[in-house]
Amino acid sequence: MDWKQALKNRLAAGTDTKRSDQELKDEEMELFTKYYLEWKGGRKHANTSYTNIPRFYYRLPAEDEILLQKLREESRAVFLQRKSRELLDNEELQNLWFLLDKHQTRPMMGDEAMINYENFLEVGEKAGSKCKQFFTARVYAKLLHNDPYGRISIMQFFNYVMRKVWLYQTRIGLSLYDVAGQGYLRESDLENYILELIPTLPQLDGLEKSFYSFYVCTAVRKFFFFLDPLRTGKIKIQDILACSFLDDLLELRDEELSKESQETNWFSAPSALRVYGQYLNLDKDHNGMLSKEELSRYGTGTLTNIFLDRVFQECLTYDGEMDYKTYLDFVLALENRKEPAALQYIFKLLDIENKGYLNVFSLNYFFRAIQEQMKIHGQDLVSFQDVKDEIFDMVKPKNPYKISLQDLINSSQGDTVTSILIDLNGFWTYENREVFVASDNDSSTDLDDT
Repeated sequence: MDWKQALKNRLAAGTDTKRSDQELKDEEMELFTKYYLEWKGGRKHANTSYTNIPRFYYRLPAEDEILLQKLREESRAVFLQRKSRELLDNEELQNLWFLLDKHQTRPMMGDEAMINYENFLEVGEKAGSKCKQFFTARVYAKLLHNDPYGRISIMQFFNYVMRKVWLYQTRIGLSLYDVAGQGYLRESDLENYILELIPTLPQLDGLEKSFYSFYVCTAVRKFFFFLDPLRTGKIKIQDILACSFLDDLLELRDEELSKESQETNWFSAPSALRVYGQYLNLDKDHNGMLSKEELSRYGTGTLTNIFLDRVFQECLTYDGEMDYKTYLDFVLALENRKEPAALQYIFKLLDIENKGYLNVFSLNYFFRAIQEQMKIHGQDLVSFQDVKDEIFDMVKPKNPYKISLQDLINSSQGDTVTSILIDLNGFWTYENREVFVASDNDSSTDLDDT
């Protein structure tokens, strides 16, 4: 008997007055549930493809699941140790170099020893299992350039292997600080990594321990300013490895790093002390924070009041004053105006109507402040119409009446445009660019004559 007939029979017997309505409803629901589950079970057996779907989500242990958290930490540590043992150590790298040198293919190209594909494969067989991943046709083709005999440079290949080993080592080192085990570092994770890295960097030997916290904050902000544009509070380890910041930081291992390199390296001790020293000099009331008036003396002291108003409107402040971390973002934006992340920071301040583009009104709003400063300094005023036309000519936006952030980035003129709108000194430099070029040419001529 199917479930339809059973229900019909039950309804037909509904005239039995000895049973209450509630009892009838309960029995009806019981029958319906029984036959529905049988029908559903039949469909289940008919289609079992769901059993082949791989598990794609693994729940992270909750804070109170201490045993699961410990198990996860220990398993990750064991995994990373195993991966570390799979890397070439110094002795194995030295052995690889001897094998490559022994199997080089004559003639040399200038001063460089070369190796052909046949010898390349032979070295791969002798070098051991750890080297197997490097001795492939793809790697060989990647390093193959214009050698008439179809060979590759032994030095270039060895440097390639060294670079890969360094990347793997660094990836493992960063992963040790990835508490969540999700492939990214939070701000506190990166702070711990850099803090423990400081003693291994000879160029930072002279730093006072009392300055460590400020140094770590200064270093971490560069990573997060450029690699976390959406301000999520975390950075992918993959992105850290792909950018050059880690190279700059680890460059401080070189005990003979030139003074010029130190000055241009954000992570060097002189650079960190310079930025923090500027902050202290601006902080006239010594309360550890910067007011708008104090920040107005930044650089050449020619940033417009309207731009500074926007900084304090849009950026994180505490009772109307800026802390060191917010100041670092401000410095990174103004010192790197060619970079997309810096342009994004400044563009948000210029976009007063929050429309996602700059129009004539926006440009005029900021340029009027430049004109006011020109009056104060007794300079001849420049027409906004002329400046507006020059800006649109430089940027060449897709929409002739609107300049988007992407337009600024694509034009490669974003640093010039933003300087014209927010800084009298930047505008003056742009206006007198021909004078500077002529002066540079005259200087070059004088040097040639001597």
